[in-house]
Amino acid sequence: MFTLVNLDTPPPESLKSQVLQMVVDYFSDVSPVPLTPSNPLFQLYQYVIGYEVHLYLQAMDSAQDSTARLILALDDEDPSQVLGFALYLPSPDDAEACTLAYLAVQASHRRHGIARALLQEMIRHRPHAELACAASKVPTFESLGFQVLAAQGPHVLLNTRDHRSNGMVAVQDLAPIYQTKEVRQIHTYLVQQNGRKAMSEAEKKRDRLLDQMAYQARTLVSERFPTIH
Repeated sequence: MFTLVNLDTPPPESLKSQVLQMVVDYFSDVSPVPLTPSNPLFQLYQYVIGYEVHLYLQAMDSAQDSTARLILALDDEDPSQVLGFALYLPSPDDAEACTLAYLAVQASHRRHGIARALLQEMIRHRPHAELACAASKVPTFESLGFQVLAAQGPHVLLNTRDHRSNGMVAVQDLAPIYQTKEVRQIHTYLVQQNGRKAMSEAEKKRDRLLDQMAYQARTLVSERFPTIH
């Protein structure tokens, strides 16, 4: 069994490190760009998403209402162990609205209702909840009470209601992360390891993946909302 803990301040370092490790371990599950380890860009994107979540957690110690909130599922037998987490962004303009940023559950503890419990707890605090996911994951979130609204680039937009909130959400700006010394060093290392040709092909494969995801998102939405002639 597990216990849910709501945090509006940064988690203790031991719990934070477990959350960040889950983001890295389950990168292909949680990333908006689900590259596989075979793609040379995998390590770069893996670092960026980990750093993004780190910034969200770090910013939780500010007094702003718009900073991220974290729900942890802790092991009842060993509360020092994180079994899953939900990181969501409350809207400062709409007291009922939020956007789910990341959700992950330890592979060894899936299909035990942890993801459902995390989402239900988020919705209890912010009932007008929104998320974006790949088309393949839509049935899972529909079973958890979300409904399809629209296609949004490579993702499908879902909401607990039949419309989006008018409230804004403070999303982490990733552009500065890609300009950091660490990211440039990783990219340089990958070029040295794989060669420029391989890196160029990796970028093309990434773009083809995103195009394919966008097509799947549009197809799913058109099936949910067939055009009425």
